Amino acid sequence: MPKEKKHVKGAKLGYEQELRLLQIELLKFQNYVKEKGLRVLMLMEGRDAAGKGGTIKRLTEHLNPRGCRIVALTKPSDVEKTQWYFQRYVTHLPSAGEIVIFDRSWYTRAGVEPVMGFCTQEEHKEFLREVPKFEEMVINSGIIFFKFYLSISKEEQKRRFKERMTDPLKQFKISPVDQKAQELWDQYSIAKYSMLLASHNAISPWVIVASDNKKEARLNVFKFILSNVEYPKKIAERLHYDKNVVRGGNEEIKRIEEGLNKDRIKSIE
Repeated sequence: MPKEKKHVKGAKLGYEQELRLLQIELLKFQNYVKEKGLRVLMLMEGRDAAGKGGTIKRLTEHLNPRGCRIVALTKPSDVEKTQWYFQRYVTHLPSAGEIVIFDRSWYTRAGVEPVMGFCTQEEHKEFLREVPKFEEMVINSGIIFFKFYLSISKEEQKRRFKERMTDPLKQFKISPVDQKAQELWDQYSIAKYSMLLASHNAISPWVIVASDNKKEARLNVFKFILSNVEYPKKIAERLHYDKNVVRGGNEEIKRIEEGLNKDRIKSIE
């Protein structure tokens, strides 16, 4: 077998082995959540094709489905449009013993909606004012809360979109919003900056995960979660996440501001 193929096979095997060990650790945590009646909430955000679905799939594929839910809401109904914006999300928050993962969340109003014109400027501004207070209430209720933003480069997003167009098993992921994502890259960058300024804080911090390498991103999401919770028989030495892959919201704000200081938003994701 050629050396290159051996290396690729070895790398894949190494990833699968590490993933399995982390999934076992996450299952230990889920058992502890059930035993103690804890409530866990995770938001998975990011641009289109950033790897949210794939990360969620790996997080949940070996968990007990009775204690884990994925929430992926479609656009609001006519009735929901008349309600308090957060109302339709509140009904999906975790009960005792549950882990709930949002595949996109209320932060749709911080990204897709204002960029695509699906909400007014005032609705966008109102959301940015209200979301820190809403999340503080969520956390004060006793919910263990994580906010992840998977950060993809413009070039990698373009490559993944092209792959979706040619792969029959991925074509269902293509939407009109996806098709505008490259064209509106700078507008999404500005929206992301506003979102981070308004909603990254000590109580409810954003965790930014570089996701051009899907496998690295997935492993580091596992490690970040597990290194920040307690559960019996935890094997801590497996849980050191890569700080070149995972960064805080404040660092991301600085990265964006560096681009702004050069009079344009750069593709810094």
